[in-house]
Amino acid sequence: MLQRVRIVLVETTHPGNIGAVARAMKNMELSDLALVNPKIFPSEQATARAAGADDILSAAAVYDDLPAAIADCRLIVGASARLRSIRWPQVSPRECAELVSTQRPGSQTAILFGREHSGLTNEELEHCHFLLHIPSNPAFSSLNVAAAVQLVAYELYLAATGILGATPPSPLLASSAEMESFFQHLEATLWDFGFLHERKSSPSIMRRLRRIFSRSRIEEREIHLLRGILSTLQYRLQTRSAGSRPC
Repeated sequence: MLQRVRIVLVETTHPGNIGAVARAMKNMELSDLALVNPKIFPSEQATARAAGADDILSAAAVYDDLPAAIADCRLIVGASARLRSIRWPQVSPRECAELVSTQRPGSQTAILFGREHSGLTNEELEHCHFLLHIPSNPAFSSLNVAAAVQLVAYELYLAATGILGATPPSPLLASSAEMESFFQHLEATLWDFGFLHERKSSPSIMRRLRRIFSRSRIEEREIHLLRGILSTLQYRLQTRSAGSRPC
């Protein structure tokens, strides 16, 4: 299970935090670290703070954007210290670990941690199925990113070693790349049918549709069904338009 968990740090500013996260991961037998557009990496400061977890740093993958870092992941959870105006389903670190433990063998999970001062944007959370919230002092709720990773990694380790009890595996979910392709297909179809138009093309519509489908945790076989429906609708519309043209 732990080999199927990817810790994703988005636009980390301080390289020491990357090293501290690597150390926290190795403490709990996590090894897959992804860095999205870090300000400074590699760095001697990161290596020093890793305190022996150099292998995780050297194997860390660096990406230019978040979609590339999570393209193969089927469960995506975003950590946030604050609540959002558009609410995502929320889980605690323990509930997150239980969710991860139910994923099918070989199914990749990504847990996202945002910038030190501002966290993840709403646009980045649109890629997530759940928002991970760590209960803490309401007057001082912002955790250092390495401390947050340590708490989550601890719960994952408990679940992986059976301390939290075994749970049956869930169906294979659609990957992030498959979901992104579906959302592009859905938006194009809505434009074709006129549901979206120049006076009704607010990004908030697609954001809410993303929330509906992400909350449903769509299975891989279901996403193919939905794509088939959209393709059929587009074909019917094209056929009807072609038949109505004057000869």
